[in-house]
Formats: sequence, structure tokens, C-alpha cells
Amino acid sequence: MSSPHPFDPLSAAEIATVAREVKKLSPNDHGIFRVITMAEPPKAEMVQYIEQEHSHRSPAPPKRIAKVHAYFDKSFHELMVNVETHAIISHDVLKGRHSHVDTAFMKQVETACLADDQIQAEIKALNLPQGAKVIVEPWTYATDGMNDMSQRITMCWFYMRLSSHNDANYYAYPLDIVAEVSEALHVVKVHRLPSSVTESIDIVDKPTPYDHRKIHTSSEYHPEIQSQHRNTTKPLQVVQPEGPSFQIDGNYVTWEKWTMRVGFNYREGLTLHDIRYDGRSLFYRLSLSEMFVPYGDPRCPYPRKAAFDLGNDGAGVNANNLKLGCDCLGHIKYFDFWHVTSAGDALKLPNVVCCHEQDDGILWKHTNFRTGNAAVARSRLLVLQTIITVSNYEYVFASYFGQDASIHYEVRATGILSTAPIDIGDSVPFGTVVAPGVLAPYHQHLFCLRIDPALDGHKNSLVVEDSVPMPFPHPSNTFGVGYVTESTIVEEETGLDLDHSKARTFKVVNENSVNATTGTPVGFKLLPCYSQMLLAHPSSYHSRRSEFGKHAVWVTRYSDSELFAAGTHTMQSLGGEGIESWMKSRKDNSSNASKTRDEDIVIWHTFGSTHNPRIEDWPVMPAEKMIVGLKPVNFFDRNPALDVQISSQESNKSVLVGEKDPEVVEREAGKARL
Repeated sequence: MSSPHPFDPLSAAEIATVAREVKKLSPNDHGIFRVITMAEPPKAEMVQYIEQEHSHRSPAPPKRIAKVHAYFDKSFHELMVNVETHAIISHDVLKGRHSHVDTAFMKQVETACLADDQIQAEIKALNLPQGAKVIVEPWTYATDGMNDMSQRITMCWFYMRLSSHNDANYYAYPLDIVAEVSEALHVVKVHRLPSSVTESIDIVDKPTPYDHRKIHTSSEYHPEIQSQHRNTTKPLQVVQPEGPSFQIDGNYVTWEKWTMRVGFNYREGLTLHDIRYDGRSLFYRLSLSEMFVPYGDPRCPYPRKAAFDLGNDGAGVNANNLKLGCDCLGHIKYFDFWHVTSAGDALKLPNVVCCHEQDDGILWKHTNFRTGNAAVARSRLLVLQTIITVSNYEYVFASYFGQDASIHYEVRATGILSTAPIDIGDSVPFGTVVAPGVLAPYHQHLFCLRIDPALDGHKNSLVVEDSVPMPFPHPSNTFGVGYVTESTIVEEETGLDLDHSKARTFKVVNENSVNATTGTPVGFKLLPCYSQMLLAHPSSYHSRRSEFGKHAVWVTRYSDSELFAAGTHTMQSLGGEGIESWMKSRKDNSSNASKTRDEDIVIWHTFGSTHNPRIEDWPVMPAEKMIVGLKPVNFFDRNPALDVQISSQESNKSVLVGEKDPEVVEREAGKARL
């Protein structure tokens, strides 16, 4: 069996080996494992490795190091373990910190909460309809300054299900109970939720029976429960008679002129490494660094609903097992990866990444109007996709690689709105009533894409370019129609804002690699997803904990330890440990450490959605798309997709409406001959 590549995630055997060694440190306490994941090698080592690798030499690989998060003796431990030698490289107790949560722990919280006598008394006081089943949904606690964050607290929100069908939409029946559960799985506080807009300061404690006028039948989404189904949509199949155009070797993907390595971890989910086009280096690493979902309901305790879905929950551990014919179409390659159970056993995450191709319309076309001759090439994309479910929401994360050397990163948000109870006839200015007694609060989804460029090397710069009108009246602009671009190279680490009025463009360039024709540095430009930034007040815990939400674009000097825009430990964090804090620390210690021109830099793009729910988002939300692009700018000597095969009927075999598919005709003729 071949040795793993340094970018490859840990195998099942490696996870088991590391768990076995860690257990030896506390033989009388088996511990609770949260993470055993690959600690990526230092970039300086990996750059040397991949340069030799692409020179067809056989470099010595960096050490494979595993990062471990585990609880022993009720303390949270972080260890670094050499996978090959089994040596413990470091071992720290992280006081006041908390690991991400997993499904097993949340299930324990749910069970303990429902078993509590006070909770049962509160449920009884609600006087729920006959046959109602109470559902508890645990959420991580968003810091609000009202509790000691050195102790992990889980918020339990209550719903009920009236149908016997297991997939009935319980979010249609939010109950006005909320409970705080300690890490020791004890219910420490139980409260009733507010209904009116005036109940905004203190947690409400008045018991109120459930209003049976809220019972309705319009909030089911599951096809087995719905009564109406359209039958007008005929099958559409993706057929590739000669198979896919990509090749897969382990986690190494080759397609058209692209090469890259697929990675995966419990937190970020899908990561992409050493991305090249036609042999030229483009990006060292691309990943979703963090996502923050703060809710805009100001009434206590709703400020506690603000989730770091990567740092608190993990995109990897919540990744879906993708299904043929559902999540991805065509010729599919699935990737499996491994996590760890609380007992330290390797846990397979099957089919969490799919790879396939899809048609993307016209890539380029021109018709010579003098001859009437047209040349047209259709666009083909390589898609790498993963989907996660975090409680009520689904997020689809897809990376699209184009034949023109462009990359597009797409997020689709779907799933079910997180709901809150509201009295019949009441309304609030920070939410939408989507069904009787059902409030869908306003909220934001803020994503941070981490872009580690390596354009013809690892010394790059960031350029801000605005398109502005030339002065008028002016001798050089007699007719008042001229405009020019104004470019500024960013010299130091900073946060930057978008400006659509100037068509502001952010370009990563290599000043040491100049295009022979244009005379300008080769580059890639960021096509941002124009979005509103964080709405919470700068003094709020929401803002202090999600520093990346202040600006749309950030540029920092590369650091091996800086992968996560909101900091390494987001669970009940207090703030002051994200992207802005790193920059301040470097600036305070050394001005040279903040220089970003012609340096190894990282670009961070914050984008997302300010989601003020519509009734059309209920009971299940049509996918909302957010797209970020990376496109070459004077990187090549001409259109890199010029050599794509011209589209033809011979290869595409399209069919006129009313005519039979030629292959069907041929099959029928063959049967007739027999």
C-alpha cells in the first residue's frame, strides 16, 4: 500500500493508532474523544515538498502529525501526536475552552432535558393537544454576558410534533419553553419565551397554556405528508457515454488542465490544496474558514441564538451522505473520509464529497456576420460538492472549475427556518409570521472564504482597482466619456470594503511575474459576493466574536496557525481572538510583520445573506445562492479556453421536440431486425 500524501486526511488505521496512544496517558479514565484530525504540515515544508513533487523527484514527506481534542478527568485537552512514531509532541489543558459539539453529546443533552422533573412539569402546564410529542432541539450557547462562559451551557428550545409521521415539521409548533443545561447534563434554568415586542429586557417566567388556535395543516414539507404533487416534470438525465473526463488517483484530481488535491477535516469539511492550471501554480489552499449565523431578535434569551456552524458544530462532522441521482447528477465519484467516535474508534463519513461534471451553457461564441458562420464552444465545469445539515438548515458548498481557468465558489442555503412562538395577533419588527403562532426571526448568514494564493509562486500582492471617470471638462476628455482605472497596492494587513459605484476589484498579483504582452503582473481577480456585513452593534458579543464580519475583504500575512477567521476556539468565546486581533498583535510587535506587498499573503472574503424571511421560505426554503468568483487577469497570453472543442450536434445529440432520441430509434430498429 502506498504512503499517504502529506495533504491526505488521516486514515481509519491512523486514527485508531493515535487514539490508542492517547488512552495510555490516562489508563483509569478512557476519556471522551472529540477530534483526531490531521494537523497540516508547516507551509514552508510543504512548499519544498510539492516543488520537488512537480519536478518528478521523490521528496521525503513531512511528518504526519495528528491533532487530538479529548476530555480527561473533566478537563479539555489538546495533544499533538506523531502518527508514525506515536510520540506525544505536545499536551495542553485548555482551561476555559470548549470543544465543538457532536450529535452524540447533543442527544445526551436532549435526553437529560426531557427527563428533568421541572421540565416535565412545565410541559404539563402547557396543556398540549392530545397525542402531541415534545421535541427538544439543543443549540450551542452564544455568549451574551449573562453566564459564566468557562462552563459549557447548552440552550434547549422546545417544539411539538402533532403528526405520527417521523418527518413531520415540528418547527411549525414552537413552544414557549427554553432551558439551560450544564455540561454535567443538569437543567439549571427553565424560562418561558416572550411573545410581544415589549418583552425585550428580562426572560419571561409566566406560565401560559398552549393556544390551540395555533394548530394548522399548512406547514408540512415532506412528500409523504403533502397532499399535492405536480406531475408535469419529465425526466432529465445526464449521460456521458464515454464516461467522465476527470481522473482520480486517491485524493488527487485531474480534469482538463486542472490538478488539485482534495482534503477534508471535521471542521472545515472540504478543503482544496495545490491547485494548478496547465502546470502553473494558482492557489496553495482554498477553504471555507468560518460561518456565523446571528439572529436579530433582541429579546432575551434570543441573543443566545448565534451559531458558528464550523467552529461550534463542524462542517465535516455534519456532512451529508450524498445519494446517487439526488444531490449530484451524472457520472459521480464519491470521497469517503474518517472522523472519531467519543470512544476513540474510527468513524467512517461515507460519500461526503461528490465530484462530477456539468454543462454550463455557452463558454464562448462568435458569428461572422459577413459569412454567417458561427463557432461556439459549450462550457463544461468540474464540480466538487459537499452538503451539511446543522439542525434546521442545510448548506450546499460547491467549487466549480471552468475550462477558462476560472473558479467559482457557491453556497446554497436551504432547509427549514428556525422558528419562535408568537401569540395569535401579535407581530414584531424583527421577524415574519409564517404560520399561526409561528415567528421566523430575521437573521444573517456570514461566510468567510479563506484564499491562500500561490500565483506563479508564494510571493504575491493585493491590488485594489477602481474604475473612475476622467475629469470633465478637460482637454483629454473633450466629450466627457472617458474613464480609467486607479490601482493601489495594499502595503499592510488591513480590512477593506466593497464599492459597487466604482466597480471595485481586488486582484491578487505576482509582481515578479509579468505578462509579456500587457506588461502588467500576472493575477487573479476576486469576484465578490456583494453582501451586507454584520448588523450587530460593534460593542456586542456578536461583533466581538466575529471580527471577520466587519469588512468584506481582508489581507493578512500567512501564518500556519491562522486558519479560522473567528479564532481557533469559538465555543462560547468572548471575542478578541480572530482576524482583526491577529493583525493588531503583529502591528503592535513589529511593523515589518504586517507588510503584505510581495509577501506570502492570505485573502479572506466575507459574504453572505441578510435573511429577512418571506412566507415563500416556508415550510422549506428554496435554495438561496451566493457565488464568489476567482478569475485570471492577464495571467495567460490569450483566452485559455480557446482550444476547447467546438460544440456539435454529432457529439451532443440534441433532439427536436416531437422527435425521438436517435439512440432510441436505433435500439428500436435493432429489436425489429431481431
